[in-house]
Amino acid sequence: MAPTPPQALLERLKDYGQEDAFALWDELSPEERELLVRDIETLDLPRVDRIIRCSLRSQGVPTAAIEPVPETCVSTVEERTLEERERWWKMGLKAISEGKLAVLLLSGGQGTRLGSSDPKGCFNIGLPSGKSLFQIQAERILCIQKLASQAVGDGMSGIPPIHWYIMTSPFTDDATHKFFESHKYFGLEPDQITFFQQGTIPCISKDRRFIMETPYKVAKAPDGNGGVYAALNSSRLLEDMAMRGVRYIDCYGVDNALVRVADPAFLGYFIDKGVAAAAKVVRKAYPQEKVGVFVRRGKSGPISVVEYSEMDQSLASAINQQTGRLRYCWSNVCLHMFSLDFLNQVANGLERDSIYHLAEKKIPSIHGYTMGLKLEQFVFDAFNYASSTALFEVQREEEFAPVKNANGSSYDTPDSARLMVLRLHTRWVVAAGGFLTHSVPLYATGVEISPLCSYAGENLEAICRGRTFHAPCEISY
Repeated sequence: MAPTPPQALLERLKDYGQEDAFALWDELSPEERELLVRDIETLDLPRVDRIIRCSLRSQGVPTAAIEPVPETCVSTVEERTLEERERWWKMGLKAISEGKLAVLLLSGGQGTRLGSSDPKGCFNIGLPSGKSLFQIQAERILCIQKLASQAVGDGMSGIPPIHWYIMTSPFTDDATHKFFESHKYFGLEPDQITFFQQGTIPCISKDRRFIMETPYKVAKAPDGNGGVYAALNSSRLLEDMAMRGVRYIDCYGVDNALVRVADPAFLGYFIDKGVAAAAKVVRKAYPQEKVGVFVRRGKSGPISVVEYSEMDQSLASAINQQTGRLRYCWSNVCLHMFSLDFLNQVANGLERDSIYHLAEKKIPSIHGYTMGLKLEQFVFDAFNYASSTALFEVQREEEFAPVKNANGSSYDTPDSARLMVLRLHTRWVVAAGGFLTHSVPLYATGVEISPLCSYAGENLEAICRGRTFHAPCEISY
C-alpha cells in the first residue's frame, strides 16, 4: 500500500482549497513524492492565498476617474533653462560623490522575443564595439564615477563607488552571475554589485486552484518587475542601502540601449523638487502608441500609470485645446527615481494590500498548455503610494531605445536601437567638431562613442575636433 501524503501538509493545503496539488500522489515514485513535498513546503501558503483573494477581489472595482497630470508636476524640455540644467547636474554629481545614489536594475527577463534564452542584458545589439547591454550600462556607471570625482576635485579613491543592485529571476540568475564573472564585471569592483532574485508565485486556474506544471511541481511565474520591492525587503537590501548611506535610488529596465544610468541631472532635479518619486517621460508619438501614460487619479489623487490596454480610446486621443497636444501625453518608459524612505513605504504598502495584476496566459501544465492566470506586480505600482511625484521630460532620440522584439519586427528591435545609438553619437561627434565619411547611406550607419569617453556628449572636443571618422566605427580612448 502506497504511503499517504504528509497529513499536516495536506491539511494546510485543504485550509486554502489547494489539496488537488496531491491529486496524483499515488502515481508518483518515491523521488517524485519527495520533490512535490519540497515544492509545496517552499510556498508561503497564507501569503499566496491572500494575494489570490485580494487580487481577484480588486478586479472590476472602479478606480477614480483620471485627469491629466498637472503641468506644475512636469519639467518639460522646452521650459528647462540652461541654468537649471547646470544646477541640477552639479547637485546630482555632488550627491553621487557623497555615496547617496544607488542604481537598481530590473533584469529578470530572458530575451525570448529576441530569439535568445539568455538574460536580456547579455544581448549584443550589433554596435561596432559588440558590447552587450550590461557592458554599456556598467561603463556608464564608471563614467559617472569619474565625472563625480572630478567635480569634487578628488581622485577616484576619494569617493564611494556607485552601488549597483541587479534584480534577476530564477531563470536568469545563474547566467547573469556567470556573464559578469567572465567579463570581469566590466571594470567595476565585484563588491559594488549585488545580485538578488525576484520572487515567483503560483499560476492559478480561474477557480483559484494551483496549476500543476508536472505531477510533482506547481507551475510558477516571476511576480513581475514590481516584485522588486518585495525582493528588496525580503533580501534585507533596503537595510543594506541605509547602511551604505544611500538616500536615492535610480531604477530602470535593462532593455534600453540609451539609458542614462545614474543621470546626475535627473538626480539633481529629484533632490531639488523634494518629492518621494519621479519618472523620466517622453511624449507619446501618436494616440494609439502602445505605452502606459502617467495620469492623476481624481482631482487630488496620486499620479500613477494607466496601461495602454486599459485606456479608453477617446481619452487616448483627447486633445488639449490650448496646446493642440494630447491631454494624456506623458509616456512611462521605466526610468524612475525614488527616495529610500519611499521604497520602504512602498514595500510595506504593496505587501499589506497584496493586489497583483492578473494576466490570462497559456501555462505549461500536466494537460499541455492550458489557459490560466499569472499574478504580477509592475514597478510603476509604486507611484500609487507617493505623496508627491514629479515628471522629467527627456528626448526619445536621446534616452529611449528599447530592445524588445527580434529584428524583422516593426518596432523596438536591436536594429532600431542600434541606429538610435549611432545617430545620437554621430550628432555628438559633429557638435564636437568632428567629421564623418561612410561607405553606406548615412541614415543606416554612424559612429559609436564608448561610455568611458563621454556620458552625454561632453568632453569630446579633444578627441573629435578636426578629425574624420569612417562610419561605422567605435570611438574609444
